[in-house]
Amino acid sequence: MDFNTVLQILDSAVRLMTPLLLACLAGLYSERSGVFDIGLEGKMLMAAFTAASVAYATGSAWLGLLAGIGGSMAMSLIHGLASITFMGNQLISGVAINFLASGMTVLLGQKIFGLGGRTPSLQGAARFQEITLPLADTLGQVPVIGPIYAQLISGHSILVYVAFLAVPLTWWVLFRTRFGLRLRAVGENPASVDTAGVSVTRLRYAAIGICGVLTGIAGAYLATSLSAGFVKEMTAGRGFIALAALIFAKWRPWGALGATFLFGLLEAIANRYPNLDLGIVTVPSMFMNALPYILTVIILAGFVGRAIPPRAGGEPYVKER
Repeated sequence: MDFNTVLQILDSAVRLMTPLLLACLAGLYSERSGVFDIGLEGKMLMAAFTAASVAYATGSAWLGLLAGIGGSMAMSLIHGLASITFMGNQLISGVAINFLASGMTVLLGQKIFGLGGRTPSLQGAARFQEITLPLADTLGQVPVIGPIYAQLISGHSILVYVAFLAVPLTWWVLFRTRFGLRLRAVGENPASVDTAGVSVTRLRYAAIGICGVLTGIAGAYLATSLSAGFVKEMTAGRGFIALAALIFAKWRPWGALGATFLFGLLEAIANRYPNLDLGIVTVPSMFMNALPYILTVIILAGFVGRAIPPRAGGEPYVKER
């Protein structure tokens, strides 16, 4: 395997990990506040559909992005009403969102476009274009460092850079601001936060609102950057993989970066080598394609050790009177 091949695999891994990273950070905010959210898949799916539909209708990827965030926020609001306001079961609410998004996107897609649940192909300004960073062409001639900068760091859409910038921003918000301190406290001991005169409900709604924004960007990226439109079930389990990555990362933003890169790398290798020849044995394509999902099962089974979630996670808060 030569250097250029390694760069191509890493470049593909960066593109594939971007929606996982955004969804993982989205789940991080939500679950740190004590609201478990397995509806990440449905939010991303709804965001992908609304983003592709509006981008096609307006010819603007930016308007598509706003629509994607709006679609995801609508799903987040439903989840918030069910699990925070009405104190319902958070897991059931998440499952319901996944089913709702899966059915609505196909139904609306067929009704509006008549293409079997998908949208027409996006072209031109309806898609986010790749950005060439300053001096990429000049530094590309420098051995080793040049190709890394020109081919791996440069040449991605703006949403990829947004995803990576969201990691240090999330760390700063959660661990260096009063809001982050209160958000983490709500996930551990909501009664103490309530006693201090801070609204538990308001903080949890803020968390799922941030979750809605991030999953909206993730879904919009899938439809308007990684792909050229919406197709049925295009999230392909990425929301569940993001949840596994969140457990792998132990609910920390920098860990989320490493965990989602691992998943993206596995998918990139599977795409590059559908039948991996190891000399002694050839790994079949079906196994290679299933690698990210196999890793998901292994992580959820506790292979990486005991991951301790927020203590108040999954439990509705009932204010004492």
